[in-house]
Amino acid sequence: MTKVLVLCDDNWHPGEVICRGLEDWKDSYELDFVFDAKDILTKEMLAEYPVIMNCKSDCLTNGNDAPWFEDGVTEVGPKELEEYVRDGGVLLSVHAGNVSNRAYGEFVGNCFVSHPPRCEVVLKFEGEHAIGEGMEDFTIRDEHYRIEMLAQDADVFLYSESLAGGRQVAGYTRVLGKGKICVITPGHILAVWKNENFRRLLDRSIQWGLEG
Repeated sequence: MTKVLVLCDDNWHPGEVICRGLEDWKDSYELDFVFDAKDILTKEMLAEYPVIMNCKSDCLTNGNDAPWFEDGVTEVGPKELEEYVRDGGVLLSVHAGNVSNRAYGEFVGNCFVSHPPRCEVVLKFEGEHAIGEGMEDFTIRDEHYRIEMLAQDADVFLYSESLAGGRQVAGYTRVLGKGKICVITPGHILAVWKNENFRRLLDRSIQWGLEG
């Protein structure tokens, strides 16, 4: 069974949402959840997991908005996460995982800009990416993220559309060294994490990362 390290919990995105959203994945993946990434993660710990799912911004925990990434203190920051990927790891950066400092944004390939209040968002698969193959467009009620694309090599496979937020990139992949990155922007509320189409999207993203 594939081990997945799930990083979650910050001042605007309670870890409970992710834990409840993935609670019935225990028969498919061996999930380990970390809330306080500053005091728990080490490079040696990262090496134990073929997949990391980061759903956490640069914030210590829910209720403590001190930064996760602190020079001279944090043992695992953007530099160490990039080394993990380049050495063959798979990183999924989901929703709040894309709200971070500039170093992390340059690593994963985007910078968070803004979002309107929660609204109806249509997710549309485009292109011929393996993740989107056989997937149908679907609608959720969620925060509609707007991101600035930084990566020139991003392979975009998913777009999001809403009346309030227009058309935005919602999912893309990158190959970095021996490893892979997949970015997915939806995922704020529990109802989204319980949505079967969203869960299938996450599962296919992990499987894409593990292929080859």
